[in-house]
Amino acid sequence: MGTISKALSLLNYFSTQRPEIGLTEFTKLAGRDKATVHRHLVELVQNGYLEQDSRSRNYRLGPAILRLANVRERTFPAREAVIPIVDALSSELGELVHVSLLQGDMLSPLYYADKIIHGTRVHFDEAELLPLHATSSGLAILAFGPEELLQHVLSAPMQKFAVKTLSRPSELREEVHEFRQQGFSFSDQGFEDEVCSFAAPVFDHSQRAIGTLAVALPTSRLNLEKQQLVVAALRKGADQVSFVFGGHLPENISRDQIDAA
Repeated sequence: MGTISKALSLLNYFSTQRPEIGLTEFTKLAGRDKATVHRHLVELVQNGYLEQDSRSRNYRLGPAILRLANVRERTFPAREAVIPIVDALSSELGELVHVSLLQGDMLSPLYYADKIIHGTRVHFDEAELLPLHATSSGLAILAFGPEELLQHVLSAPMQKFAVKTLSRPSELREEVHEFRQQGFSFSDQGFEDEVCSFAAPVFDHSQRAIGTLAVALPTSRLNLEKQQLVVAALRKGADQVSFVFGGHLPENISRDQIDAA
């Protein structure tokens, strides 16, 4: 990892639960020496990616993040485009639905909706990056994304997040192959105990998998009827998201074959 990547990677530690981070905590999170982390933080502050509270000395996201986010959304209105699709799907299924986009070897949540009609809900942090081997979204990307991405994940250590996280290369490869055949992925307690999820790939104009549409629900609510409803709605929704991104299903993936899976 180069110097620029190391500095920018510090931004990934922020979340809604961790809006401010001090130097000592950054050092522990990054696993680097304090002097190096401090140098990276100073550079990020100087470029507006971070700002430092004068009293607590903690760091928070800076104005450059807002400016770039506005530029991104105005020139490529991804979040605005998927909101009606995700909201409608969440209302239809009564479950949490989200779209995430590929960011390096992780997935970055773009937008989510949860109509909250059940007492038992799935917790979702829209600032948390999603690991590829442990989530249905990640598995969908591995199934339909570039082969080199799959090889990268297979060759790296796979962290155990929950009771059924796929952590062995052989079982991950087998699951990815199955999902590639059926056109969608499924994760049973791979990222969080008592939570399962389904996901389908989203494609851009070059027929490249750039993200996923996913539905997450407590395992206690999953039955055959629910699965069929989710999968049918997910396939339709993923096509709609691809369409608003200017993309479509790749020619080597037969919709008839997927529908019959």
